[in-house]
Amino acid sequence: MIRGVLLALGLLALPGAGTAACERLTFEGADFTACEIDMRTDDVRLFLRNGDGDVYGTFSRIEAALPEGRTLGFAMNAGMFHTDLSPVGLYIEDGAQEMRIVTSDGPGNFGLLPNGVLCFGDDRAQIVESRTFAADPPSCRFATQSGPMLVIDGALHPRFIADGTSLNIRNGVGVSDDGRRMVLAIADQPVNFHRFARFFRDGLGTPDALYLDGRVSRLHAPGIGRSDIGFPLGPIIGTVVADPRASAPVDAMDAEG
Repeated sequence: MIRGVLLALGLLALPGAGTAACERLTFEGADFTACEIDMRTDDVRLFLRNGDGDVYGTFSRIEAALPEGRTLGFAMNAGMFHTDLSPVGLYIEDGAQEMRIVTSDGPGNFGLLPNGVLCFGDDRAQIVESRTFAADPPSCRFATQSGPMLVIDGALHPRFIADGTSLNIRNGVGVSDDGRRMVLAIADQPVNFHRFARFFRDGLGTPDALYLDGRVSRLHAPGIGRSDIGFPLGPIIGTVVADPRASAPVDAMDAEG
């Protein structure tokens, strides 16, 4: 689907064919990696703490905590966090809320209003502007707040400048208009907010998109041979899949009891 959207718009330059859920793409001369989630079929979750209440911090610790026969399909950091790795804004994991929503403006990218909330459940995702969310909270099995919004109902954030000089490795998430498709993306070279937002709107075809972070942005995508390392992370979003290294298919093992 990622390739199909970009090809239809005439915006894709892909160095090689591939079938991985994550693909390396070129948009307006800049390189990105995008990972697509089908909300109807994929098992996507947020991760912050293990059963003892300790923050995972790394992709490998999440994988080690998953049941036998399961592993991360792909994952990335999922919102801004404090020095103790706790979420800056709203955070809901498997129905349990850890942090309340923050609606005030403030310093830094998080406070560059409008910001927003990624909210998703079993078969649908949505990105909702934070104050709209606070006024009438939708039901979310998982939710993470970040900012700024990149794309709001097809429009770029009003504070973005086309030739802005603030360049960073950035990551974010976009959602299709029907909520059935979520795309996680990371810039593979420093870009400004305006280009990053255009990649989601004009390249990936997502009318709503949310900035997750910059500089600390990291991606775990073993399907394309990538797993970024660095300082510990706060919230992480990822898909859970059958571990191809397992000796037998997970479904078969489950069926046998």
